Amino acid sequence: ATRDVRVDRIEVQTPVALADGVKLSRPRPIVIPILRAGLGMLEGIVKLLPTAEVGFLGIKRDEETLQPYTYANRLPDDLTGRQVYIIDPMLATGGTLNDSIDYVFERGAEEVTCICLIGAPEGLEAVKKHVGERNVTVVLGALDEKLNEVGYIVPGLGDAGDRLYGLAE
Repeated sequence: ATRDVRVDRIEVQTPVALADGVKLSRPRPIVIPILRAGLGMLEGIVKLLPTAEVGFLGIKRDEETLQPYTYANRLPDDLTGRQVYIIDPMLATGGTLNDSIDYVFERGAEEVTCICLIGAPEGLEAVKKHVGERNVTVVLGALDEKLNEVGYIVPGLGDAGDRLYGLAE
């Protein structure tokens, strides 16, 4: 997922000699976990991109309508020129990811990478259809079988946020 992160070449003085290296380009990329479940992925991506900025989006899915709604936003108003990494463990219906993608593009983002651990074919197709020609990459750890009648990934893991915070039964 971070293969195409923009970097600048630099020289680093080691105790023995000069060495060629890289550092994240400016403007720095921004990592956006979708609250609350995306927080479980934050530590890992910050290890990969230690000087990236971190913002937050709180988006919750209405369990009856399956439609997402935003309840919190801690992002810069202007994301022009920034590489954006949206992290959310589950790509189920695609609604939350589509809203997140729209949110960052409205603020000037031109390049978005979405990182999800598990996805459903229906959600992946919904995102592909929604983003059209915009520069969006979706990286999945696994593509599961389908969605069930209440919009959960099958076989899936259940509610990722509940599992992360010990609320799953």
